[in-house]
Amino acid sequence: MDIEKLIPHRDRMKLIDEVLDINADKVTTSARVSDKWPLYQEGFVDPIVLIEIVAQTAAAHIRWKKGVDKGGGGGWLVGIKSADFFLDRIPLYTELITSVIPLSSAENYNVIEGTVMAGKDILGRVRIQVFRSEY
Repeated sequence: MDIEKLIPHRDRMKLIDEVLDINADKVTTSARVSDKWPLYQEGFVDPIVLIEIVAQTAAAHIRWKKGVDKGGGGGWLVGIKSADFFLDRIPLYTELITSVIPLSSAENYNVIEGTVMAGKDILGRVRIQVFRSEY
């Protein structure tokens, strides 16, 4: 599945590399930490970047459910309900596997929870709320 059809992010803001699995209830993506990422410094990225990875994974899921070929996309207003990080920094080239599930939704509003892992280690758990405007 072409990730660039599912998310609007490009260049150094496109953090997701690949959709590994997607269905109506869950999406799983992969990303590899790069020195081109925001918050990169001296061989590591700050774990706050996990919030954006969860948001991009959620965007891929919402867009897929809407239908990739339906066009548009609108803008997003994202609020962070909670974010727990279980390390201080993430090494360059670490492969991150992110799983996102929708917790609730109403029209253009969703609450989404994402878990980011490296191997068997949970690096972060993030819950966001998303309001999508259609244009």
